Amino acid sequence: MAGLESMIVEEKQQPTKSVDREKTCPLLLRVFCSTGRHHSTNEYAYGNVPSNELQIYTWMDATLRELTTLVRDVNPETRRKGTYFDFAVVYADVRSNFRMREIGVTCSGQKGADDSKTLAQAKFTIGDYMDINITPPNRIPPPRRQRGPY
Repeated sequence: MAGLESMIVEEKQQPTKSVDREKTCPLLLRVFCSTGRHHSTNEYAYGNVPSNELQIYTWMDATLRELTTLVRDVNPETRRKGTYFDFAVVYADVRSNFRMREIGVTCSGQKGADDSKTLAQAKFTIGDYMDINITPPNRIPPPRRQRGPY
């Protein structure tokens, strides 16, 4: 009988390449915010998008904290300390069905694990949409998802 071996492999993130924002053209990030929930993927079907679009010109090295600040600048009700921003990427799959993938959570006035996550690290692709669930401080914050071993 052959012996079994196990090996623990530590996954290291690739160092992110910094973008020279003076020489690199920004991308258009189409952001859709809602309070208390994410938009349904059905709202993105057949060439439609939710009505509350925020257009942000940014770069692939933009962090979720940076995007939080930009949303807070145009949404006065989101400036309160303790407001949660739950970010998700909305993209079309190979059959042109829209899918949503949550990428991180930030909180106004608090440091978090996802604050420094960039669009590139979140595997954002130019042409995807960003959907943000905004939870005011007087409501229950979005649950933290347990990351699986995959």
